[in-house]
Amino acid sequence: MISTKGRYAIRLMLDLAEQNTDTPIPLETIAARQDISKKYLESIVKLLVTGKLVKGIGGKGGGYLLTRKPEEYSVLEILQLTEESLTSVACLEEGAELCPHREKCRTLSMWKGYDDLTRDYFGKITIQDLL
Repeated sequence: MISTKGRYAIRLMLDLAEQNTDTPIPLETIAARQDISKKYLESIVKLLVTGKLVKGIGGKGGGYLLTRKPEEYSVLEILQLTEESLTSVACLEEGAELCPHREKCRTLSMWKGYDDLTRDYFGKITIQDLL
């Protein structure tokens, strides 16, 4: 399941893209427009800044800007940055211990296929597509 963190990150990115401006947008403004707690958005925008998806400008007149064009952001990259995992089962997590049942697991290929579909689907959708 996609958490509120991932969903709100997408909404924040959409809000910035909709403004289509070179002027930084204050987080308070985004929070009010999106009806999301500013405090919660602060934790989300920190991830987006660290991942270089948005740029923060401090001081008077400061706020946030996209670092690229809306068509250059996939929903997948936003979710990968904000979600702990998009993997359906623990045994397919990156770095997971090999499951002792892996060789005879009848459902492993199904879960891998599901994960591939999810990544392919979100990888093809851009912020521009959602505008």
